[in-house]
Amino acid sequence: MDFQTLQNHRDWLLLECVSGSHAYGLALPESDVDVRGVFVLPQRAFYGFGYIEQLANPSSDEVYYELKRYAELLCRNNPNLLELLAIPADCVRYRHPLMDKFQPELFLSKLCEATFAGYAYSQIRKARGLNKKILRPVAAERKSVLDFCYVAEGQGSVPLPEWLLRRGLRQEACGLAAIPHFRDGYALFHGEGLAAGERLKGIVSGPEANEVSLSSIPKTLAPIGILSFNRDGYSVYCREYREYWDWTVARNEARYRNTLEHGKHYDAKNMMHTFRLLHMALEIATEGCIKVRRPDRDLLLAIRRGEFAYDDLLRRADEKLEEIHAAFACCTLPEKPAETEVEALLAETREAFYGRDAAT
Repeated sequence: MDFQTLQNHRDWLLLECVSGSHAYGLALPESDVDVRGVFVLPQRAFYGFGYIEQLANPSSDEVYYELKRYAELLCRNNPNLLELLAIPADCVRYRHPLMDKFQPELFLSKLCEATFAGYAYSQIRKARGLNKKILRPVAAERKSVLDFCYVAEGQGSVPLPEWLLRRGLRQEACGLAAIPHFRDGYALFHGEGLAAGERLKGIVSGPEANEVSLSSIPKTLAPIGILSFNRDGYSVYCREYREYWDWTVARNEARYRNTLEHGKHYDAKNMMHTFRLLHMALEIATEGCIKVRRPDRDLLLAIRRGEFAYDDLLRRADEKLEEIHAAFACCTLPEKPAETEVEALLAETREAFYGRDAAT
């Protein structure tokens, strides 16, 4: 069974809704239409080996969950699927009567603090990382180990490339020997005066090297300097270089350009949904309900337009997280959904659906 098969057999559907920004009331003219739904596997497929948890179209903007998978994710208080329990009527394309017993009060629990507010917190961390990437871009030309090497000079040190240039030396003609009890410190030698056939290995083996090279040094060769390799600094640089350029390749260019245009150095759409999740978490703790169509629409769209300073939003988010934590600590929601009740509902729903098939 695949996505197209489900589209051709819509009698297997229990629920189909427009979700995302359109359901929240936050859609813009260019917003994609996301569709989420629930289906039941045909009885023979369910009893066989081929259980399928979910189906999606190639762009993943239409996703359908098999009934069992849907119930499992509801029990985990997955935000995207909890929203389907309270989706606005104008976003419901189809709803089978069997779905009427799937009500928010059966599933809402204190797990929502982690799934709503916890996810929002992860997005705040992501926003901080994006801000850093925007404000501190990493040059495309990758630095080498040599850029993190320094040679002692007087009471200070000189970057190795500068030190070599001033002396007219090439790193390939040099060699290093480890100095005992001197972490990442090396005696630096030059190959001038070596016997015929002898050579040093160079400070690095090549431009792609991630480590300095050690040479076998003749006892007659005197060092010309003491070199230190900032290994930790090089490791941090390599990680940041990789993360920055992976992000550059994968980023959504339209959203990135919007980030640059509003000048606040954060992904405004991502930050809008972060605050939506925070506000929904607080509503669940204090009111025991899911408000999909957002009453705070004006505020959220203002965030998306970049009308707030980055630091102000982070401060507000931290304050909201504290408020949410306090609200969940004293709310009357259960610690987690009653899985025995959900399992009974799941079995009842499937039996009713298959009984319908048997009757026809």
